[in-house]
Amino acid sequence: MDISTLLDRTYFDNSVLEYCIAAGTILLSLIVAPIASALVCRSLRRALRYTLPDLAGELSKLAAKTVTAIVWLGSIQLALTRLELSPILTDGIGGILTLAIAWVGIRLVYNSIDCGLRYFAARRNDPSLTQAVEALRPIVRVIIWAIGFIFAIDNLGFNVSAAVASLGIGGVAIALASQGILSDLFSYASIICDRPFEIGDFILIGDDAGTVEHIGIKTTRLRRLSGEELVVANSELVSVRVRNFRDMPTRRIVFQIGVVYETGREQLGQIPAIVRHIIESIDDANFERAHFLNFGDFSLNYEIVYHVQTSDYMRYTDIQQEINLALFDAFTERGIEFAYPTQVLHLQGSATASEAESDGVVAA
Repeated sequence: MDISTLLDRTYFDNSVLEYCIAAGTILLSLIVAPIASALVCRSLRRALRYTLPDLAGELSKLAAKTVTAIVWLGSIQLALTRLELSPILTDGIGGILTLAIAWVGIRLVYNSIDCGLRYFAARRNDPSLTQAVEALRPIVRVIIWAIGFIFAIDNLGFNVSAAVASLGIGGVAIALASQGILSDLFSYASIICDRPFEIGDFILIGDDAGTVEHIGIKTTRLRRLSGEELVVANSELVSVRVRNFRDMPTRRIVFQIGVVYETGREQLGQIPAIVRHIIESIDDANFERAHFLNFGDFSLNYEIVYHVQTSDYMRYTDIQQEINLALFDAFTERGIEFAYPTQVLHLQGSATASEAESDGVVAA
């Protein structure tokens, strides 16, 4: 039996020659695919070497894998077109190829977007943005795969209109049932885009203050000065005033001191100069003013204003402590007394102190 006779033999409506050509096409793809992927990888590396050097390697590898898959799937499709197959087998293989092509396309789109998001976060060098990207990646993955799955099912000949409509009705029902979660999710997007605070910032929310440790999809977590963790819903954060101390270049400090009414006129006039000298002698503190402000119920009150040239809260407390101690020493040296709550009762007529005490009144 010669070779031509063998090649002309027919099995399942296809000759041996056609089977050989189909097999040769598939085997040839095993040689062509690595060569094509290497050429694409090298060309893409050169094209992105100067524009996007950080992404050149990752994108070129992604393109190489995609080209390899496309060459293999294309060779299989080309090989099968030369063969006469039963309708059931043709439809089955065609469906498998459609799903495979859809899988390759979805992975290409998702990996490209994911790579771009991570590159953007890395370039900004922002921990909160990096955390936001990590939180959004699963959401992006679900959305892209859901859209790709719908397109793949539609290309297989299924009617997806009813399914899409059902998903729409179900989505409305889910949205109504999870308004709180969706509100927190949109609030999270608002926080990420507007960036009123970031991880590491010290913020004040109403009566609560703390350092931002985590910005999540539903909640934000703060570490209070007392040590415990405070968990706040994102929807609450976007509806209240938030005081952020991160960008505060200086602190303006206002405090008051009071001296007793028995303080002499000369000593009262010396107090502003004493305060000024103390504050100006301290590093990171700039004196603004010190004035005899008002006559209190039991004290003569002075208002003192100065600036701390840093936003560090611990540095502010150290400076305030140093000022307080220096004022205490200076007033003690000059015989100036700090005021404290007192009450003086003046008894008239024949009433005596003992009578007043018997009536429940104490003279001080």
